[in-house]
Amino acid sequence: MPKKSVKENKNAYMVSRENANLTREAASEKIFISSDRIYRIENGATPAPDEVLQMAKGYHDMSLCNYYCAYECNIGKEYMPLVKLGNLPQITLEMLATLNKLNKEKERLIEITADGAITKDEMPDFLSIKEALDKMSYTIDSLTLWVNQKIAEGEISNLN
Repeated sequence: MPKKSVKENKNAYMVSRENANLTREAASEKIFISSDRIYRIENGATPAPDEVLQMAKGYHDMSLCNYYCAYECNIGKEYMPLVKLGNLPQITLEMLATLNKLNKEKERLIEITADGAITKDEMPDFLSIKEALDKMSYTIDSLTLWVNQKIAEGEISNLN
């Protein structure tokens, strides 16, 4: 088992490699990125998207892809939330609760949007519905991350 770094402010890439019980040298052989480059990434250099994908697959940690998008990609920083890896029952219950709320709100959404304009008095209801849609989107992203993580860990077969 490789010795873990005593560095205090480890970034997600170092934590993920260490959680996979890989030295930089072993990781380098597994993911085909030089150990020097892994060192630079773990110490603040921004990785390229293909490097992140290689690390995510090699370390069996698909959350690295979301981390990269949420914190390092200029577009993702603006539009992509960091998705936390949850457990399946929690994700499912959140999804069902949000679906129930949206089901109750669908008639109101039709009323608000049917004329193609949102009036000032409709705006609070519309924003409430938008919040529920955002939560559903996040929950879907959580479920996708959970499935991809289980595929990476070999617990379920690829669904393609």
